[in-house]
Amino acid sequence: MNNVSKYTRQFFEAPKTDMKWTQRSYVDKAPVWCSVDLRDGNQALIVPMSLGEKLEFFKMLVDIGFKEIEIGFPAASDTEYNFCRALIEQDLIPDDVAIQVLTQSREHIIEKTFEALKGCKNAIVHLYNSTSVAQREQVFRKSKEEIIDIAVSGAKLCKEYRERYEGNFRFEYSPESFTGTEPEFALEVCNAVLDVWQPTADDKVIINLPVTVQLSMPHIYANQVEYMCENLRYRENVIVSLHPHNDRGCAIADTEMGLLAGADRVEGTLFGNGERTGNVDIITLAMNMYSQGIDPKLEFGDIPSISETYSRLTNMSIYERQPYSGKLVFAAFSGSHQDAIAKGMKWREEKGETVWNVPYLPLDPKDIGREYESDVIRINSQSGKGGIGYILETRFGYDLPKKMRENVGYLVKGISDRDHRELLPDEVYRIFKENYVDIIMPIEITETHFKQRDGIEASVSFKYKGRKVTATNTGNGRLDAVSNAIRSYTGLDYSLNTYSEHALEVGSASKAVSYVEIVAGNGMSFWGTGIDNDIITSSVKALVSAVNNMLTKNLT
Repeated sequence: MNNVSKYTRQFFEAPKTDMKWTQRSYVDKAPVWCSVDLRDGNQALIVPMSLGEKLEFFKMLVDIGFKEIEIGFPAASDTEYNFCRALIEQDLIPDDVAIQVLTQSREHIIEKTFEALKGCKNAIVHLYNSTSVAQREQVFRKSKEEIIDIAVSGAKLCKEYRERYEGNFRFEYSPESFTGTEPEFALEVCNAVLDVWQPTADDKVIINLPVTVQLSMPHIYANQVEYMCENLRYRENVIVSLHPHNDRGCAIADTEMGLLAGADRVEGTLFGNGERTGNVDIITLAMNMYSQGIDPKLEFGDIPSISETYSRLTNMSIYERQPYSGKLVFAAFSGSHQDAIAKGMKWREEKGETVWNVPYLPLDPKDIGREYESDVIRINSQSGKGGIGYILETRFGYDLPKKMRENVGYLVKGISDRDHRELLPDEVYRIFKENYVDIIMPIEITETHFKQRDGIEASVSFKYKGRKVTATNTGNGRLDAVSNAIRSYTGLDYSLNTYSEHALEVGSASKAVSYVEIVAGNGMSFWGTGIDNDIITSSVKALVSAVNNMLTKNLT
């Protein structure tokens, strides 16, 4: 890292613009989307997809809602050519979808490209040539005039070959390596191509401005886009398209700012798979819009399924923290975060709120096929009572009293910390049941009878220390009478402190669940939970569970 002097800025700032795009605060409508997964994405794979895999991927893109899909470079190889022919000959392209094919500005390549498209109803022929200073000087060793001639001759050939084939064929031109090109020269090349194609309202042309290599901060690119949008000829009949790569990690920002600057269309890939550090991630772009109330016109309601298909077909993994798509992007391990999320969800339910605004969740995970219990509230040693309580309530139906949530939380966190691992919801439930619900050792109630006598009299039969015994006592209620009967026989020193109950709505609405807290003579608190069809029986079970917890921990 001692060679910083060998580097300098390689971008060219646009001539002065008004920067009107800076006055807009958000992207207010969906662009035209074009997936380049099957070209840019496929050529970035260690092992490119087979024909069958490409066909399945194409179907997924259609199901998502893409109306323009770049399928490859049919003149480059037999595999690419055969894929194009398979789509056409097997009638796999819906009438409202256009396939896009790439071609260099060379006649034999253009000829084979149109040959590959024979019989296609709707297609975009994407012509490109490199225009940057580095490409002109180092690769092609040509002057600006010669570069323009390459573009213009290719545009003329495309127009000539279109006349020879039936079908609705539109044109796209890319000054490849646009970000390393002087904006004035990029404009000159694009306008020269447009003069050949003469776009009309019924035959619009796409001018694509690729961030072939990301060389600048996003606002520089936005200024370049605005400059092009304001100075392209035939602008009302030109669709300005963006194709950002991610070398500096700014592809999303480049695209969003480019749309603010006047662009109409975006070329990108699912999950950002592409050359080097990738292309712009269309899922992130679309969900950014969705989370601000803008319909992206793409269907990402089941991202887990899309993720599975993508990974299976490409052998690419999806980073756990990838925006919206990663397995952990909604996961809250922190106790304070879990508590805030749980309270936010409760508030929404109480208020009947329709607009989404929950702490730490920029959108409702369910909208993209994720689940709160397994994707949002995740339990480990950093978790808190709020998250653990939320799982027990929403997944299993137990609405624990606030103080009991804390007690259960410490137990669950301790187990996670000791085992050095995350606990799944079913494991949290098992821990809760084993330690709090219907505990029958060392004391097991076998029978209870009540009479109205100086309050309530309870006659309690139970097993204790290998003996079957019966104890009788009174209290100001049934639970108090049972508690007094147990204490009178066992000599245990505790007092009833908290009692609550509710219907167990998850699993069986006919059952009642009760929670009891007792406080031992030494001030220690113990909790128990009881479940039964009868509310009195469930409360007695909860009391006995709390007493058994006190006895088991030998803190009496």
